Amino acid sequence: MPTVLIVDDEPIVREVVVRYLEREGYRTLEAGDGERARELLERDPPSLVVLDVMLPGMDGLSLCRWIRARSDLPVILLTARGEEADRIVGLEIGADDYVTKPFSPRELAARVRTVLRRAAPPVLSEAKVSVGELEIDASAREVTKGGERLQLTALEFDLLWFLASNRRRVFSRGQLMDRVWGYEAALDTGTVTVHVRRLREKIEDDPSRPQMLETVWGVGYRFVA
Repeated sequence: MPTVLIVDDEPIVREVVVRYLEREGYRTLEAGDGERARELLERDPPSLVVLDVMLPGMDGLSLCRWIRARSDLPVILLTARGEEADRIVGLEIGADDYVTKPFSPRELAARVRTVLRRAAPPVLSEAKVSVGELEIDASAREVTKGGERLQLTALEFDLLWFLASNRRRVFSRGQLMDRVWGYEAALDTGTVTVHVRRLREKIEDDPSRPQMLETVWGVGYRFVA
């Protein structure tokens, strides 16, 4: 049974989220601040963290950095609707997804299912894609460059595998949200752009002059190597 840690300083928010997630069959843990959340993460590691950005003491972004420095544990951020900067920073430091407040608990539960499914997918095939020193192994869900394993989140791997296995095909941001994230965004939030930038920093020799993940201006992205 997957365990979800809900970190929010508002008891009513935790109560509602816990009720919906437990109805979906998840085990839940709760924390009202970053320090308590860190204690639970060290003592009883969950399968996923739902993390509010605005927390007393250690804020959500600092806790997300702390998590990402130690593991690829999936993180969904809860952000205020107007705080676009927090959302972008959260994605930059490795959050898998975000939901804006006020939110639908049903939508959050759906996001949790999607992210957990992505984090532990079934083995699809023995397929591999090799481009120069870069090798992408679908069955092991590993990416190596020059024999050295790269640290990718589950979402980064899925995005890279999708583009690499559809080499030279151009996909818009909306198409990538649908095919990789599993849902359509109501507007361009920058989510895809941020994840492409993170991937380039990990796989390209010079991220400012990408040779593999190419931007097709006004359209989207493609894998060209």
